[in-house]
Amino acid sequence: MRISRWTRLALLVLAAGLLFNSASAQDADTDGDAAGGPSPWQVAARAMQHGPATIRLADQATLRLPQGYAFVPTREASALMEAMGNSTDDNFIGLVFPQDAGSDDAEDWMVSIEYDPSGYIKDEDAQHWNADELLQNLKDGTEAANANRVRMGIPALEVTRWIEPPSYDASTQRLVWSVEGRDKGASAGADNTVNYNTYVLGREGYISLDLITSSSKIEAQKPIARNLLAEVAFIDGKRYADYDPSTDKLAAYGLAALVGGVAAKKLGLLAIAAAFLAKSFKLVAVAVVAAGAAIRKFFSRKA
Repeated sequence: MRISRWTRLALLVLAAGLLFNSASAQDADTDGDAAGGPSPWQVAARAMQHGPATIRLADQATLRLPQGYAFVPTREASALMEAMGNSTDDNFIGLVFPQDAGSDDAEDWMVSIEYDPSGYIKDEDAQHWNADELLQNLKDGTEAANANRVRMGIPALEVTRWIEPPSYDASTQRLVWSVEGRDKGASAGADNTVNYNTYVLGREGYISLDLITSSSKIEAQKPIARNLLAEVAFIDGKRYADYDPSTDKLAAYGLAALVGGVAAKKLGLLAIAAAFLAKSFKLVAVAVVAAGAAIRKFFSRKA
């Protein structure tokens, strides 16, 4: 069974928490993996592209990476995901982190970038959708998947509220929405996981940039996701306006499905990481993207 991007990102954070709790002593004293070569963390750090830079997104679009951001390309980001027990597919493009990850005052977030060749998505339903109904769809879809999560030994989830109700700009074909998810029964004051989802539509599919953070930090970090989204542009011939109904593939669903139906299935296991986020997220960022002295400092740290 293909694991959704939400599942992979959840397991990335979760596995990282377990990894660094159980193996930090041996990792701290080595500059490479067990075979003597560079570790996936080091490979990712070396491959990082620092902003300002123009990043090609598949054969579809470009991302003008701003100063202060760092991009880990597909191959190295995929190896990094695999090192933590996750998998990637052909849709996966890479990861974005704060450029100063590893410093004591670095922000704790990451952004996963994918391109989904879904076909041209009609956006007329954005004029008529009901935010309350879409939220209920997300809640129902998450509840329906709980039986399988419990069978896997993973806590049941619940979607609690909109962090940001879905909003769509028809002039730029950009969609933004975000919900808060948590383990069922978690305390009301828990710092829950938030996935802040942004999309830009093109002629043949869509680019998604998904910010992973926590409820205590999302308000301050929303501009990160929106700034990155604003810097994505489809190339000539791949833009939404270039769609040719006589030749091009039409997606099997409309825009609302990116919030309701399709998204409910892809919500996956991300919220299970809520309990680990505050403890382990910074370690993930440090291990992945701290370049030079920062990454050496992390690997030399004693347990």
